[in-house]
Amino acid sequence: MQAMAYARTVLLPVTVTVLACAAVLAVASGAVTARNRRAGTGLLVVAALTELAVVAQLVVGISQLASGDHDVSAALFVAYLVGLVVVVPLAVLWALGEPTRWGPGVLTVAALVVLVLVARLHQLWTGTGA
Repeated sequence: MQAMAYARTVLLPVTVTVLACAAVLAVASGAVTARNRRAGTGLLVVAALTELAVVAQLVVGISQLASGDHDVSAALFVAYLVGLVVVVPLAVLWALGEPTRWGPGVLTVAALVVLVLVARLHQLWTGTGA
């Protein structure tokens, strides 16, 4: 039981970091969309930081899952982790290819998707949403 508490405390800071980055991305890309602008360098940097945090969560999540002391469906947990990793890069590619304000709008939606997926991952890990 003590190992499970340790795993939760290790995963929580990464989860909070991902949530913070995704929230900043959602607000920033929403503001760019509202101003009818294209996705610029600043927005792409925030997206890259969000993706970096998501990759860190993937690594930490899989390593904690591999520790063996967990009460979560491994396949479902890994599916959420892998799904998270592809959301932001696909949205960035779409945003770069879209010359209208809806490019950053796609980033806004992607950031909101990341927020929901991370919240669900946290529920799965803590056992409150299984």
